[in-house]
Amino acid sequence: MRKPFIMGNWKMFKTTKEAVAFAEEFKKLYQSSDVVAGVCAPFTQLAALKDAFKGTDIKVGAQNMHFEENGAFTGEISADMLNELGIEYCVIGHSERRQYFNETDETVNKKLHTAFKHNIIPILCVGEVLEERDAGKEFDVVKTQTVGALKDLIAEQVSALIIAYEPVWAIGTGRTASPEQANEMCGYIRTVIEELYSDEVSEKVIIQYGGSVKPANASELMNMEEIDGALVGGASLVPADFIEIVNF
Repeated sequence: MRKPFIMGNWKMFKTTKEAVAFAEEFKKLYQSSDVVAGVCAPFTQLAALKDAFKGTDIKVGAQNMHFEENGAFTGEISADMLNELGIEYCVIGHSERRQYFNETDETVNKKLHTAFKHNIIPILCVGEVLEERDAGKEFDVVKTQTVGALKDLIAEQVSALIIAYEPVWAIGTGRTASPEQANEMCGYIRTVIEELYSDEVSEKVIIQYGGSVKPANASELMNMEEIDGALVGGASLVPADFIEIVNF
């Protein structure tokens, strides 16, 4: 039985002071449940959040990491640096990283290998842009991204993976894929995993939906058969909104 996994993605928002204030408020609202919950925050906030959430089961994740162990990569963060802070999760291949920072399926694959090597659980993002969906290419695009990202990963690694289906046309636009559309694609991704590995592996993979998830639509999305949780953007910045989603 896959436990629902709901992770906030704060993107480039909040100072460390604001992050700690969020944590203190969220802890008052949060009750440990059958849902795994946490936030992926900017690098500068990670240590403070780990400290603020100490004694709870609220998770803290990063939003990116480099695939090299170290080197002359100004501005980048390594897996060892995340390990030192006790970071358990890392978003990899978010559409904004692909769009603005030239992430490719190849670099995403390298990052997945590095994350697993350092016992960091990747949250792999896949999803199509509006033009691809309108052209009827959404399944081909998502399959290509998934297959490329998982190249040379072993079944044990993929079983521990979290995949976030994020239709790019629904991120930050206020437009959300219908529950049926989201469920269909999450189910399709599971089928791709089954084809690449096995039914056993595909049944273990957590597949989230991300794309303008809000308190108003969270329950309907989360109760779809193939959706195992959410990667939440703007609504995760406000404790009262985020707890509503966690408590769907």
